[in-house]
Amino acid sequence: MNFPYSDDPTKRYHTWNYELRHVFGEKTFKVPIDGGFDCPNRDGTVATGGCTFCSVSGSGDFIMAPSAPFAQQFETEVEFLHHKWSDTKKYIVYFQNFTNTHAPVEVLRQRYEQVVNLPGVVGLSIGTRPDCLPDETIDYLAELNERLYLWVELGLQTTFQSTSDTINRAHDYQTFLTAVEKLRAKNIRVCVHLINGLPGETIPMMEENVRRMVLDSDIQGVKLHLLHLMTKTRMVKDYREGRLKLMTQDQYVQLICNQLEMIPPEITIHRLTGDAPRENLIGPTWSLKKWEVLNAIDQEMAQRKTFQGTKNVRTTA
Repeated sequence: MNFPYSDDPTKRYHTWNYELRHVFGEKTFKVPIDGGFDCPNRDGTVATGGCTFCSVSGSGDFIMAPSAPFAQQFETEVEFLHHKWSDTKKYIVYFQNFTNTHAPVEVLRQRYEQVVNLPGVVGLSIGTRPDCLPDETIDYLAELNERLYLWVELGLQTTFQSTSDTINRAHDYQTFLTAVEKLRAKNIRVCVHLINGLPGETIPMMEENVRRMVLDSDIQGVKLHLLHLMTKTRMVKDYREGRLKLMTQDQYVQLICNQLEMIPPEITIHRLTGDAPRENLIGPTWSLKKWEVLNAIDQEMAQRKTFQGTKNVRTTA
């Protein structure tokens, strides 16, 4: 049996690469830039201090020229990509770090419009929080969605209020559900971020996060992250005081395979782990070998003879 959303027999899940190749007919790259936004969970709009796992860069640790003008950031990132993939000509600009809709809509328009006509740009991916999507912002996103390929990436991280409070997330699950509903009413694609390994969450709770997210909302994409414990984050205190236990590689691989089996096959898997700068990572250090982790997931799925959606929660609920 071949997985219907894969051109690669080693991939038993609906990869981001597969999705883009089928939309654009060729390899297409995501180009991260720093949009110059802050976060309402840091500046006092909803809270201060930020999420306890968040680094000073707000998930933008690998942006190569964050203080440069947008066009220069884009050119720097594309030049780096071309060292390995010289024939790539299509790009999705990713407004990555912090909360990229945390500004009046006229500011969003001024910043986004700087990149939509850059050479080769075919789409935008906008990372944000579900509590930063007022109606006028969603109306502008709907306009963009008519003009180019658009994803809105919503940081959810967990469906459990107790965990959300522990990590100082400063919004609840219902806020997320409402945001997805409003975005989907405008036919905007939604990718949801979940973090595996948050303080106090057991393996069954992490699986329940996926079950709830899939059953409760009309999403088109998922990013599953491994928790990276970084220096100079508030979560270090949880680790030192025994409230956080880092996952082993085998635990993570088994969990990811369980979660993939639950997710409907048509949902695009944008990511199955993450990246962290070596010099700032406390652990898990095995996560630095990203391809080893991804290969282990492929091997486990093959050994199980299973695929994304084998235990589809939308059809078995």
